Amino acid sequence: MKTLLTVLLLYGATGVTAQETRTETLRSGGVERTYRLHLPANLPDNAPLVIVLHGYGGDANPEAFGMNATADRHGFAVCYPQGERDSRGKRGWNVGYPSQAEMPIDDVQFLEELIGHLHRHYGLSRRNVFCTGMSNGGDMCYLLAAQRPDLFAALGPVAGFMSVAILREDKSLQPVPLFEIHGTADPTTRWEGDLTGEDGWGAYLPIPMAVGYWAAKNKCLEHRIDTLPRGADGLQVIAHRYTGGTDGNEVWLYETLGGKHSWKKTGVDTCEELWRFFSRYVR
Repeated sequence: MKTLLTVLLLYGATGVTAQETRTETLRSGGVERTYRLHLPANLPDNAPLVIVLHGYGGDANPEAFGMNATADRHGFAVCYPQGERDSRGKRGWNVGYPSQAEMPIDDVQFLEELIGHLHRHYGLSRRNVFCTGMSNGGDMCYLLAAQRPDLFAALGPVAGFMSVAILREDKSLQPVPLFEIHGTADPTTRWEGDLTGEDGWGAYLPIPMAVGYWAAKNKCLEHRIDTLPRGADGLQVIAHRYTGGTDGNEVWLYETLGGKHSWKKTGVDTCEELWRFFSRYVR
């Protein structure tokens, strides 16, 4: 009993030493926001943070992504924020869809406040912060790249798009590394883009054009193209890597031939590939 009491006291004194995923709240813009936080066992102070943004109509469900296992292997925290509802009653991130025209939520502000909150309360890094997201969460990555590149060491949209509105309003001066994974047969976020906005999401660029924009913004000098080994899902990936950018920045595009609107069926291990890219920018 004495030994057990000693262990419990030590546990209380040193904080959480076993891995856990907790649900917490943070008030932002007058709204109580929810997030889930995964902390691997024995995570050191100032550990990297990866923020994972769900898709339109989704929620902060770690099981939908599989990033926790990657975090446990490599030693970083993962945060899954919850988006708010728009006029359709769908949860998501306010990136300017027509259905979000009356949405009074500033998700850029929320994510900035969330990063500071996690730094203060959990000792996570302010410098080594990364953001990825699926679909609408990927669209949000492009908005963050344009509006707050200073908050992130790198961004990784999956099946996301860059709207024409974001392009027109982008006045950012600070380049940020970016890695997009996208299927050429995606029926929701079309590879060829939707410049007329006929799908109801607003006008957006062809995916190669959007990635090329950020490659130019990072002043990347070279473009290397490789065909990766076929994935376990049978899909083939053409890897476009723009290199030699400002401060060594790179911009990548994984073109999944015949790939659909998916996080897990991309021809690669999505979480591992994202961390492989992000880890290049851990300082």
